[in-house]
This record gives sequence, structure tokens and C-alpha cells, in this order.
Amino acid sequence: MIRRRRECLGCQRRYTTYERVEEVLPLVVKKDGRREPFDRTKILQGLKKACEKRPVGLSVIEEVVDRVEKKMLEMGEPEIPSRVIGEEVMTQLHGVDQVAYVRFASVYREFKDVTQFMDELTGLLKDNRRRDARSGP
Repeated sequence: MIRRRRECLGCQRRYTTYERVEEVLPLVVKKDGRREPFDRTKILQGLKKACEKRPVGLSVIEEVVDRVEKKMLEMGEPEIPSRVIGEEVMTQLHGVDQVAYVRFASVYREFKDVTQFMDELTGLLKDNRRRDARSGP
């Protein structure tokens, strides 16, 4: 909030105004074409579900939601496909907890069978091996 002292040009009286930055959140374009306002609570609920019974604190989940929301605002687009938001959530969650990542991915990507699920796990394992190889002994 910004506090400003001003003076009326007509009567020369001084007064104070308070200004606040208004963030305009984008509309989310759903898979079926519907549009609805960006709602961080939906992301928060999905992450809480994915992190259920995992060693991930609420503060960490809130930080992930904050980073996703910030990224969407920085894009500066009036409309963002839900797919973009989901992929960003997965990117952020990947570094937090891999089990929660797989849980979220299984719901978000709507795996049709075990093969798709195993493909995701295989990709996750390859990422871990590459990261381990880079960090070295």
C-alpha cells in the first residue's frame, strides 16, 4: 500500500490517500472451453490431496501455490489454458516430493491404464539417475 499526501487545487486543503496495487488474475480456459477466474484455492486443494500422508508441510504447499500464481501473473496473459497451470504445478511439485508428484500427475494427466502410469514412473527414475550422475559421489 502506498500512502500519499495531497493538496486540493481548489481549496488548498491537504489530505491523505492510500493506493493499493490491483492484480488482475487471468481467466482459466478449461479443457471443455469454459472460462473461469483463476482460483488459487483449487491448486491448494489439489496439492493438499497429492501431499496427503507425505512429509510435506502446509507452508511448503503454500509456497508452491505462490510460485505458480506468480508465474501465471508474470505471463501477463488475459487467459491461460488449464493445461499450462497443471504443467507448472507438476514442475514445482517434482522438486518437492516425488510421490506427491506421481499422485498429482496420475489425476491431472488422467492415466487410462497402468502402462501410462509406468511411463511416468520410468521418466521420473531417469530424471533421478541423471541428477545423481551430475551430483557425483
